[in-house]
Amino acid sequence: MTRIWATIKIAVRALRRNKLRTILTMLGMIIGVGAVIAMVGIGNGAKAQVEAQIASLGQNVILIFSGSHTRGGVHIGWGSAGTLTVEDTEAIQREVPGVVGVSPEVRSGSQIAAGNQNWYTQILGESPDYFDIRQWSVVEGAPFTEQDVRSANKVAVIGRTIADQLYSGEDPLGQVVRIKNVPFIIVGILSPRGLSIQGQDQDDVVIIPYTSAMKRVQGVTTLRSINVQVAKATLLAPGQQQIVELLRQRHRITPGRDDDFTVRTQQEIADMATEQSKTMTAMLAAVALVSLIVGGIGVMNIMLVSVTERTREIGIRMAVGARGRDILLQFLTEAVTLSVIGGVVGIGAGVGAAKILAALKNWPAITSTFWIVVAFLVSAAVGIFFGFYPARKASQLDPIEALRYE
Repeated sequence: MTRIWATIKIAVRALRRNKLRTILTMLGMIIGVGAVIAMVGIGNGAKAQVEAQIASLGQNVILIFSGSHTRGGVHIGWGSAGTLTVEDTEAIQREVPGVVGVSPEVRSGSQIAAGNQNWYTQILGESPDYFDIRQWSVVEGAPFTEQDVRSANKVAVIGRTIADQLYSGEDPLGQVVRIKNVPFIIVGILSPRGLSIQGQDQDDVVIIPYTSAMKRVQGVTTLRSINVQVAKATLLAPGQQQIVELLRQRHRITPGRDDDFTVRTQQEIADMATEQSKTMTAMLAAVALVSLIVGGIGVMNIMLVSVTERTREIGIRMAVGARGRDILLQFLTEAVTLSVIGGVVGIGAGVGAAKILAALKNWPAITSTFWIVVAFLVSAAVGIFFGFYPARKASQLDPIEALRYE
């Protein structure tokens, strides 16, 4: 142990001889490690945000969209055609085991007005189950009821943004909001949810009975999507399969023909979204690793220069009894010390950069202990890898030739 500490002290003393050169060399490691920590932190934050956004869909949710990826060789995408009906919704609720909530969905954008104020927003036609499926509580007033749906009543639940924009300083409950010149009475205000992962204001929404949306606002007879909730997670996969079979039967789709709908479980959507964030994180980390490799090359370069400058010193050490492995250990220790110190400073810089970016861009950054440990070990490994060749070169110098070196 004493010998190791002596070797480290000699390494630190050698590095202090050329402070500016040492700092510039460490800067490459600082930038490399810092970039890795910052990029992974931002990537993990994005992944966590995606997971939180998926969780906001509710628990054990199956989403059904009209249209499919391909039909007749033409890409049409989800929700691009009104192929779902209210009767489909009723059949799902009646025939698929484990279903505890169903909400037909009619979605559109429209200008709304209240008094002399107007605002463009998203209009959702839903059933009362929607609030339970999405776990979205009404904090003021109450949600509309099944009776409102059956009678296509002109009632609405609004998001916090609508309340602030159209009724600033007033109580919106009981007041009238006009949707395409149709007056709706506000019966409830939703709890605030903030921005979605796409940056969309989730509170900028008006929710009305789906029958009212179909008959009074849009004048349509089909749905673009259906929200289904099953009792537990183990029912997601069988529920999805049963819904597919039921809808194929109801839509008279013969074997071999493409579905005119798309069914996705919450888990599938979460997997697709997190896979994208994982890919982004891997790409950011790969770019940052390039900086780390460049820093390692800088360490090798400086150590080779150091070997050349200290050739005579190496010869003297060997002349007084130092063996080749002692010289190798000495220069390898210097390289690792450079890398580790740069890595430690880089970890601090990376954590700080991630927090600054998170504050400036309102983007979450999660820096895990695992990645900090990995970054530290990688910086040490870089020092060993890129420092070994210069150290080996120093250890193989001929003592006589080294003493003669000017």
